[in-house]
Amino acid sequence: MAETFSDSTSDSRESQIDHEGDAAGPPSQVDRRGQWLSGILAVVLTLGIAIDAPSALLPWGLAAALSAVVGIWGIPLLRAWKTGQVIRTEGPQSHLKKAGTPTMGGITFVPVGIAVALVWTGWDPWVVAVSLLTLGCGLIGWLDDLAVIQKQSNKGLSPRQKLGLQLLFGILFCGWMAWSGFETQISVPGLGSLDLGWGFWPLALFVLAGTTNAVNLTDGMDGLAAGVVAVILVGMGSLALASGSADPDLAIFALVMAGACIGFLAHNHNPAKVFMGDTGSLGLGGALAGFALLNDQLWALALMGALLVFETLSVVLQVGYFKYTKRRRGEGQRLFKMSPFHHHLELSGWNEIQVVGAFYGLTGALVLVSWWMGTQGLV
Repeated sequence: MAETFSDSTSDSRESQIDHEGDAAGPPSQVDRRGQWLSGILAVVLTLGIAIDAPSALLPWGLAAALSAVVGIWGIPLLRAWKTGQVIRTEGPQSHLKKAGTPTMGGITFVPVGIAVALVWTGWDPWVVAVSLLTLGCGLIGWLDDLAVIQKQSNKGLSPRQKLGLQLLFGILFCGWMAWSGFETQISVPGLGSLDLGWGFWPLALFVLAGTTNAVNLTDGMDGLAAGVVAVILVGMGSLALASGSADPDLAIFALVMAGACIGFLAHNHNPAKVFMGDTGSLGLGGALAGFALLNDQLWALALMGALLVFETLSVVLQVGYFKYTKRRRGEGQRLFKMSPFHHHLELSGWNEIQVVGAFYGLTGALVLVSWWMGTQGLV
């Protein structure tokens, strides 16, 4: 698995590239389409929160606004720090023009979302815990981004180093859950509540590592990961409020982090002026996994985040099939033109706006189905 993550993380990194020249000139059609797509997403999510979770509307808007403002200040600083990403020439040729866009943009919005959530919820202990997990995962990503920049290579932390650090923070988080007397039960659609006993903890570690890497793999196009994760967080947060979560402040955390993602999209939509890097993608993965574990929403994370799961599976299948055919036939063959799957679509003739829009729409549909299941007592 470490090799799989290493292979496809490189694929996602090659899209961390620059549109500095495009931004200097008049907006093109693609520019406007990217702005419209992110704007429509922001409006739809805001309306959804206003209808289903009006109490969260103000912190949601505050996080979005602050994230957008910090980005205005932070992007020039990232440029001054020379955080431009090195890209792989074997990636999609349409991405080569983007070389040099600052990465590590997660530092402009993840801490903003956490700060707003902590202050708004009065430093609720569970919000503090999931915030620390988010920061810990973001720290791993920051170390990886820093290594990439310093080496001027796509190779940052090794897969073993990254996975080891993820498991370390996961163990600390699980230790806090056990110390807090957290119940080891999970809800499963059609089966009700299952008590996994000690089996819950390996599952929790798997979810933490798997979710952070899944978001990381999905971060391969302008606005893709930020928008998809925002939709999932809104769905999970709204569902927690509608179903009477044991700690509604956790729902505020999810919605506020989604707002921070939307603020980041003001700079990350196509053509992106900044990329979240592993700093952002691993941090968001930690937020998703931690929230799902604390709110007994592993089933919702799996269903709402099915595209994240499929992105990861596409990499596993690609690498596995290549090795299998090379061993059996002497020459490796590929299932997809490139993995993760969003690159396969791009090399099949889709442009980035089409892929990102389709992922937004499909994730939104999955969120609606999950929300209906949860509110109708089907879980």
